[in-house]
Amino acid sequence: MSSPYRAIFAAPGTKSFSVAGLLGRMPLSMMGIGIVTMISQLTGRYGLAGALSATLAMSAAVFGPQISRLVDRHGQSRVLRPATLVAAVAVAGLLVCAQQGAPDWTLFVFAAGAGTVPSVGSMIRARWAAIYRDSPRELHTAYSWESIADEICFIFGPIASIGLSTAWFPEAGPLIAGVFLLVGVFWLTAQRATEPVPHPREPGKKGGSALKSRGLQVLVATFVATGAIFGSIDVVTVAFAEEQGHKAAASLVLAAYALGSCLAGAVFGLLHLKGSPTKRWLLGVCAMAVSMIPLQLAGNLPFLAVALFVAGLAVAPTMVTTMALVEQHVPRAKLTEGMTWTSTGLAVGVSLGSSAAGWAVDGMGADAAYVVSVVAGALAAAVAFLGYRRLGRPAPTRGGHGADERHHEDEHRLA
Repeated sequence: MSSPYRAIFAAPGTKSFSVAGLLGRMPLSMMGIGIVTMISQLTGRYGLAGALSATLAMSAAVFGPQISRLVDRHGQSRVLRPATLVAAVAVAGLLVCAQQGAPDWTLFVFAAGAGTVPSVGSMIRARWAAIYRDSPRELHTAYSWESIADEICFIFGPIASIGLSTAWFPEAGPLIAGVFLLVGVFWLTAQRATEPVPHPREPGKKGGSALKSRGLQVLVATFVATGAIFGSIDVVTVAFAEEQGHKAAASLVLAAYALGSCLAGAVFGLLHLKGSPTKRWLLGVCAMAVSMIPLQLAGNLPFLAVALFVAGLAVAPTMVTTMALVEQHVPRAKLTEGMTWTSTGLAVGVSLGSSAAGWAVDGMGADAAYVVSVVAGALAAAVAFLGYRRLGRPAPTRGGHGADERHHEDEHRLA
């Protein structure tokens, strides 16, 4: 590990909450694909499998920001455990109903209930922000590390989930994902010393949503289009690999995409960057859009893997910069909610991109269906250009830098 990364882990408790966060966010990459694999094996109905996965994603998009808003007000330990237990019970209900062949509506009810799973990545980033709020260099490295952790999950999570469900028993992938969630969240919430200070709403004062921030609106809208890129790539790549006669190789090709992002994130965290993060963000979004064009030229899986690896190089740096911009445009009392809104935008975009890509594959074939990724990239770039000026004006009052809050935080950690 290079020295900038060693430096951020010098703070007490950072290693423990990072490992807990890695476990807790594994379901992000395991649960959806695990449900698809489970249902397709038990029933052979890919339409039902896809609909359940989309229900889970949209439910998480609805519940996620609300859970994070409660976290900002009441603290991670008080909110995350009940929310996680609800999600775990819902996952268990889904697995039992699927195994017993219960009516379809029961599957959708439990899939929707599983959407109460918290945004663990946002919780970990909020802890980093609390520790290094006055150290931009270290915070940049910490956000880069979290981007690496995200990509590690997306490299190994789908492979593990599919492998467990196919080699062990159909319900194994979602089951192990649920175990990771419980262990990760309960371990994380046991670490009170690094938990960010909650900001209870003052009596008589309306709380409001972090999404009222014009800058955050631009970031979330751009991330909807960005999520459509990711969702369409997943679906079309699986279809393309099947057309090539090597469907199982799709997971390796997609891992190349995540690997490119992971390596770029690692290097990005070592850089001491100057200048406007808004310009870096705009450049990153445009680079992601342009990198979609070569995918339409892929005639075989090796070329596609290389093209996706190169495309992945733009992902992590853009994500890291986005989190830095969220921190600039959202008051500290709403930081976790603000970060979760970006994840919500991605989740909505993934659902839309997956659906559009499925229709494109059926109508045009996998070779031509990467046009959905190209269109999504163009939309992301267009939104970024249109909202660029809003991002140039950070929130006038960030809050949380005064001595009173520091004293409040010390009291909270000693409690």
